Amino acid sequence: MITELDFRILDWIREHLQCGFLDGAMQAVSFLGEAGWVFVLIAVAMLLRKETRPVGLAIAVSLALSLLVCNGVLKNLVARPRPFHLRPETLLIVSPPGEFSFPSGHTSAAFAFAGAMLGMKNRYRWAAMAFGILMGFSRLYLYVHFPTDVIGGVVSGLFCGYLGAFLAKKSGLFSRKPEN
Repeated sequence: MITELDFRILDWIREHLQCGFLDGAMQAVSFLGEAGWVFVLIAVAMLLRKETRPVGLAIAVSLALSLLVCNGVLKNLVARPRPFHLRPETLLIVSPPGEFSFPSGHTSAAFAFAGAMLGMKNRYRWAAMAFGILMGFSRLYLYVHFPTDVIGGVVSGLFCGYLGAFLAKKSGLFSRKPEN
């Protein structure tokens, strides 16, 4: 359900915060979340190093869960239009995304990553959380998601992140001693 508060928040951001610097910065942040590629690269890099492999696995599982839950199930189930579809007079500074709005896939992936880092108690977990918040804000700033879409992305992402960390820990892949 789209509320009047959703549009008030989006319009306030547009009226009070929009500027050239933030236009570029928010486009860059949002680009990093496209298809979760930056998080996938980090997961792969961590999987390649023995000491970071458990966190890499947690991130990889979290991202897969986020993709399934957010983009595979929730977006199609809710089928919510994006803000610019309901206000076609709004000029976008990015190419309009094609899929449904709820929940924000960018935000879900960022928080799945952060949730995995939190669940694994990685030393960069708070930086990951800060980046997730920035990602969510970028989607509002760019007028491609409603605030409730971003909140949905945070909740689904953290759920997938913690579940991914739990599954990575329970897998037993990293607690076994090598056989002789």
